[in-house]
Amino acid sequence: MDFSVDGQRAFAYTAAHELDPAKPTIVFVHGAGLDHSWWGLQSRYFGYHGYNVLAVDLPGHGRSDGAPLASVEAMADWVARLLDAAGIERAALVGHSMGALTAIECAARHPARVARIALLGVAYPMKVSAAFLDAAGRNDPAAFDMDTIWGHAPRVPLGGNPNPGMWMYGDTLARLGRLRPGVLHAGLKACNDYAAGLESAAKVACPVLFILGHRDLMAPPRNAAGLVKAFKSAQTVLLPPAGHSLMAEAPDATLDALIAFFSTETTS
Repeated sequence: MDFSVDGQRAFAYTAAHELDPAKPTIVFVHGAGLDHSWWGLQSRYFGYHGYNVLAVDLPGHGRSDGAPLASVEAMADWVARLLDAAGIERAALVGHSMGALTAIECAARHPARVARIALLGVAYPMKVSAAFLDAAGRNDPAAFDMDTIWGHAPRVPLGGNPNPGMWMYGDTLARLGRLRPGVLHAGLKACNDYAAGLESAAKVACPVLFILGHRDLMAPPRNAAGLVKAFKSAQTVLLPPAGHSLMAEAPDATLDALIAFFSTETTS
C-alpha cells in the first residue's frame, strides 16, 4: 500500500488487507540496506491473525521514494509521520538492527504513539567497521559480501536451514543488489553515529522485548546487555542457532517469540 509522507511515496506491505481502525497495528521496520520483504513470514502471520500490519520501506529503500534518511532520529520521526499518513493513532513497533534503534528512538520521542516495541538483532552502540563503511561508501560489492557473511551465523553455508532449498547467502546478496547507490552506506553510518540509545531507552515506558541471535556476529548479545538494563523493564529471548538475520535463520522461533509477546497485549 502506498502512502504520502513528506510529499513522497512511502510503501508499506499490509498483508493484502485494508487497514481497520478497530484492530491493533504492528509496524515492522527493516535494517540497513533491507526492505519490507525481510519481514515476509512475520508480517503475513499477524496480518492474517487480527492485526493491521505495516511492513515499511524506509525512504530510498524498496518501493519508497526519496533519499535515505541520515540519522536514526530522522527515521523515528518518519515512522511517526507514516502513522499519521495511515490514519493510525497508536501502534506497536518491531524493528531489526537499524530498525530496532529506530523503534527505541520512536518510542522515546513519541511515547503516546507507541504501544510496545520488539527489538531484533540489536546492540548498542552499533558501531560499524571502517572497512565496511568505506566499501559501502564506494558502492563496492565487497560491502555486500561483508554484510552477507557477517549477517549470518557461521553454520549458514553448511546448510541446515529450516526452509528447504533456501540459499541464505544468495537471497541476501540479491536483496542488496537491488539497492540504489549510497543507500547501504547511509544506513550503516546512521547506526554507527547513533549516540542516544541509553538515554532514549531510559525514557521508554512501554513493554519491550529483545530477540537476539546467539551466533550474531554483527550485534553480539553481550553488546546488548547495557541496552537491556537501560530500559525500565525488558524481556529477552535468545535464539541459539541464529545469527543477525534471525527472521530468516530461525523463522519459526522468531515468530513464536513475537506471538508470545503480543499475546500479553492489553488495550491499556
